[in-house]
Amino acid sequence: MNDVLAEEAERWEGLEDALRAWLRGYGYRNIRTPILEQTGLFRRAIGEATDIVEKEMYSFVDELNGEQLTLRPEATASTVRAAIQHSLLYNGPQRYYYFGPMFRHERPQKGRYRQFHQVGAEALGFPGPDVDAEMLLMCARLWNDLGLEGLRLELNSLGSSAERAVYRGALVDYLKLREADLDEDALRRMHTNPLRVLDSKNPLMTGVIAEAPRLLEYLGAESLAHFEGVQRILKDTGIPYEINPRLVRGLDYYNLTVFEWVTDRLGAQGTVCAGGRYDGLFEQIGGKPQPACGWAMGIERLLTLLETNTMSSQAPDVYLVNQGDEAARLAFRVAEALRDYGFSVVHHCGGGSFKSQMKKADASGAAVAVILGDEEARAGEASIKPLRETREQFRVGLDALPEAVADILYPEESEV
Repeated sequence: MNDVLAEEAERWEGLEDALRAWLRGYGYRNIRTPILEQTGLFRRAIGEATDIVEKEMYSFVDELNGEQLTLRPEATASTVRAAIQHSLLYNGPQRYYYFGPMFRHERPQKGRYRQFHQVGAEALGFPGPDVDAEMLLMCARLWNDLGLEGLRLELNSLGSSAERAVYRGALVDYLKLREADLDEDALRRMHTNPLRVLDSKNPLMTGVIAEAPRLLEYLGAESLAHFEGVQRILKDTGIPYEINPRLVRGLDYYNLTVFEWVTDRLGAQGTVCAGGRYDGLFEQIGGKPQPACGWAMGIERLLTLLETNTMSSQAPDVYLVNQGDEAARLAFRVAEALRDYGFSVVHHCGGGSFKSQMKKADASGAAVAVILGDEEARAGEASIKPLRETREQFRVGLDALPEAVADILYPEESEV
């Protein structure tokens, strides 16, 4: 469990502000649930035979009243419990989001901590595939807003509980035939939670999993129609995806649509956002049946991913160096003119030597330094220094400056 110190906390705050604005843009409202819940809530919701309940929950007995309590390992169950307790769906479906710490007793590694933080969204009371698709569209917009690249969407359907029960029987029969090829974990799960065998990360299990029966082949017309409805909206809006028939998720409450946004840039911790539909959860924990869908994403993983994209997503196009009184006055107009052409520009302020300004230009990650001195200002020109290639510095007239910058930033387009 880590401290978040001042410099890093500022990055957290910036990301959290962006996430809140994005969520409000889709009509989601904030809900805050306790960090401690009764242990039974998670046992009923997540499932007795899941890794979270079996191995990872921080549970203890409250010595004052003998209650079994647990530090929340996730927040969907808590949100649904609050919705039932406070009749939040009395006036119709609701959209909520949450931020906060979660707790799982896992082996700590980069991107995975025992106290970790999640942002999540829950759409409660919506039955159709449209809200499933909206949740995927909003994630795609977030990646674009944050400048994140290399994220891909994996999609599957778990069907109804009755369809899964039939599939479970077929899967157990298959696993029994391959029992000699199963690892210890799969042998244990075969009789408690056989679908989780499909999620094994053991490379020795690859062949067994690849040849296992596929859940999609056991879905009925209604479940297939829901899944096709989600895919149709994704296709209509141009969101690429791939169907992963082995995607089952680690929580028992899911049904129908499940999904993960994954990346190759975080090593073993490649899942950035995950979720799906959980229509049975309200009834499972004592409420009236209600359809629902949601996702959660790890704040630490998002921040790590943003770090790997810093140069490409946050670096300016141009760093404007200026020295001398005439140059300083002209620099504001030059910076605004470049911005009018769509370039992102950092205008150096606060003075300093030419050498120190060039060091800051290089550290900014900008592709180009535009240099104004009093000599250039009097001549109506600017010097251009490419910072990410070996081309020599050169001078152009101010009217030709945007095109010269574009030639460096987009050489392939300028050649065409």
